[in-house]
Amino acid sequence: MFTEYGKLSTQFYEATKPIGFSMSGDIEFYQQRLAGITGRILEAGVGTGRMLIPLLKNELCVDGVDASNDMLALCREHCEKRNLDPFLVTQRLENLELPHMYEAIIMPTGSFALLNGRENAMETLTRFYRHLSPGGRLLIDLGFPKMFSEDSQSLRTVELGDKEGITLSVYDVEMNWVDQYSLTYLTYRKWQSGKEVDTELQQFKVYWYGVEEFTYMLKEAGFTSIQMSADYLHDKAPSKETSLITFEAIRR
Repeated sequence: MFTEYGKLSTQFYEATKPIGFSMSGDIEFYQQRLAGITGRILEAGVGTGRMLIPLLKNELCVDGVDASNDMLALCREHCEKRNLDPFLVTQRLENLELPHMYEAIIMPTGSFALLNGRENAMETLTRFYRHLSPGGRLLIDLGFPKMFSEDSQSLRTVELGDKEGITLSVYDVEMNWVDQYSLTYLTYRKWQSGKEVDTELQQFKVYWYGVEEFTYMLKEAGFTSIQMSADYLHDKAPSKETSLITFEAIRR
């Protein structure tokens, strides 16, 4: 399953990554890669609609699915304010069962790494395959644990309004090289006029995959014509300096 996003983590995400905020050029990259698609597109892990809404405004037909009710509620609110009415559904990706077929499925910004373990990851890829039309494209971003440091701690505060904000405490707990995941504890503290009014705890487990490993997983799920682009530069070959890879693959 996904690492859960609750009310406070959703508010923090919204404050730090608002609608249309491009992370290292990801929105521009996906707009370019999806150009010309006239059928339905699915964004898996749609969140608050940060990328969904720019794609919809670019006249693409994009649906959204997410495991977090709080994230999806905010996404619906953003869409309604802009007179947009995409098909949005709360569902875990390893259980994906939608009434539509898609010309493309996208999962940007490393969200795939939040799936709980390789069994769920493999089942998700299989479900993506089933929901793609023949010749349909899958695009998934995968990151690498370059910034993790065990037992390190950090704080970040965002203001939500007058005398109101959220302070995030980040504690890097474990780097498991055998099972290929990092574990971080996140504590969100909401305050008003200097007083704490709400708290939310989140265990953030992030899995990572080697290039050959993930290529094999895509092939096992039935995908072909697998390509990679490093750091949102199309067809740029990955290197040891790469921090993120976008995998593209085709359903037979």
